[in-house]
Amino acid sequence: MALEPFACFMDVENSRSYIDELYSEDTYKCQEAIVCLKNAVIGSNKKKGSVISQGIVPRLIALLRDDTKDPNLRLDAAIVIGSLAKGTESQVHSLIYYETVQVLLSIVLNSGTDRRLMETCLGALKTILQYPFAPIELLHCNIGNLVRLIQLASPDSSIQCQVYVANIFVPLCHSSHQQKNLCQANVIPFLARLMISQLTILQVPALKCLAAMCFTNKYVSDIVCMTCHEERSILDILTGLLSRTRDVQIQLSASRCLTYLHRSGSLRADDYRIVYKTLPSLARLCSEDFDEETRATAAETLAYLAEIDSELQRLAAISHHLICSLANLIRCPSPLSRQGAFRCFASLAANDEDIRKRIIEMDGLMEEVLNGLKDTCPEVRLSAVRCLHSLSRSVQLLRTTFQDHSVWRPLMDLLVGEPSLELLTVVTSTICNLLLEFSPAKEPMLDSGAVEMLCELTKHSDPALRLNGSWALMNMAFQAEQKVKSKIIDTLGTDRIFQLLSDADERVIMKTLGLLRNLLSNTLHIENIMSEHSSEVLRAVNLVLDGPHPPEVKEQALIIISNITAGARDKDYVMEDENIIKKIREFLVVSDNKLQMGAVFVVRNLMEKGGRQKMLRESGILENLEQLLHMTPRDSQFYEDIRQEILRFDFADDH
Repeated sequence: MALEPFACFMDVENSRSYIDELYSEDTYKCQEAIVCLKNAVIGSNKKKGSVISQGIVPRLIALLRDDTKDPNLRLDAAIVIGSLAKGTESQVHSLIYYETVQVLLSIVLNSGTDRRLMETCLGALKTILQYPFAPIELLHCNIGNLVRLIQLASPDSSIQCQVYVANIFVPLCHSSHQQKNLCQANVIPFLARLMISQLTILQVPALKCLAAMCFTNKYVSDIVCMTCHEERSILDILTGLLSRTRDVQIQLSASRCLTYLHRSGSLRADDYRIVYKTLPSLARLCSEDFDEETRATAAETLAYLAEIDSELQRLAAISHHLICSLANLIRCPSPLSRQGAFRCFASLAANDEDIRKRIIEMDGLMEEVLNGLKDTCPEVRLSAVRCLHSLSRSVQLLRTTFQDHSVWRPLMDLLVGEPSLELLTVVTSTICNLLLEFSPAKEPMLDSGAVEMLCELTKHSDPALRLNGSWALMNMAFQAEQKVKSKIIDTLGTDRIFQLLSDADERVIMKTLGLLRNLLSNTLHIENIMSEHSSEVLRAVNLVLDGPHPPEVKEQALIIISNITAGARDKDYVMEDENIIKKIREFLVVSDNKLQMGAVFVVRNLMEKGGRQKMLRESGILENLEQLLHMTPRDSQFYEDIRQEILRFDFADDH
């Protein structure tokens, strides 16, 4: 007879009378209905969906929050909600819509709540909070909420209660503010206690939470490094958890903690815990001895650990046959594996030519990278491009492997449509390398609309993309033919050049000046360009000379002026520009050596043509050269250079 109402409930059309019993004031009938409901939804998302669609959740919440109801009735309501929370993403969205989290939290935080009910609500809360759309701000709005959760998970509480609380803390660290909140609630000592508990179900979430707290947060990481538990520092605890005798997930999670402590700036790259413990542990976890998910996560973590340190990259490349392990991982079916392997290859190959050579020599590796560029998973595509970007720093590979595989084609294809900002940045960074003068890809890319694409890129709102656009154009213009230079000028336009030279990002200004320098680098080209664009070029140079820029930027403008003075034979463009001559005179006696040397270089080129000495003397150039001579150490080469220029005034034809 007990199964009859259960079968009736599952038939939606005939279940109305049964569902009505959930709303009965008769405790026995309501209890009987909710027990059947509990049995119905366990393990079936379809039945969970049916329950939610019939609007039963508000009734369950009402029963749960009513402390006048029978404790067993409330407990069963909490169990059903916990089961519904294990359903689909849309079903969890529905629970959040009905403010389930608020109710669960209020019951958990209430000191008068029955222990069994509290733990059941904790379990449901833990399940819901794992979703990225969960309202975690409800826990952060009052630091007392976090403190209370730690109290609930005291050493005297059940293991299950401690597991729930540890897992609740893991997703609460999305922002710097949230990381600090947990820190101020004294979560770190709590996690340290769990880390030495010898129970994997407690250690793993504790380590995951600690890693999340330390990620890119030096404030928290410094505190972690200074914290001890039972006379052992957390650093020593973490190092001990890297032992091969530990559960694999513990080794991996402890490695991530130490990785994040290093990358946040709290542990040096040469710290023995990084060099001799963390790095070898991660390299070992990438091997085929471990499951695919572990290997993928280890590769991703190792990529982050070594990303910005060339010595760590070198050590990783020779640890535990890592390059072979990654080559095997890259052929695994899961996107996470390919993403981790590509990302790790990108880190290893960032700085060392020998490592790049070893990577590219792996059988079929280049084909895998090119396949990665076409992968359906955006994260895999991005990681494959990162790998290609690191490999593209090799002159030899640009001339050989990259040319053999026409790498530029799939790269250009990635720019079609609406690529993400991150993908666009890495693709265009790689294109910058493909446009270097020794790269065979330069010519075919020119024929495929690269100039137009790059000029368009300089208009982008993102400074990194404006930088890449101007950088790539600079590379393209280096030792280019006149027709290529003319195409760049005509496509980019002088107005756009002025805008780039007024950019808020100093790096963009530097690369734009580099572009101008490369455009004006051949006598014939200088004559042709200046005859057509002299007023715009001189205006651009003056814009930089007059601007509040550091010496490095103004030095680039001086190189352009030097090129013009050396290459433009038909007209005295520089001599006729009073502001430029005035700036040259000023720079001769400023305190910065770069500007002094740049100004002397301009004077030297100006003196190459007869008839200018008198004007330079009258403009105060000679006087300032003599002053500069007195400011310069006699035993330096620069002193001799200045003296030679002064002597040229003495022996000049027009003296």
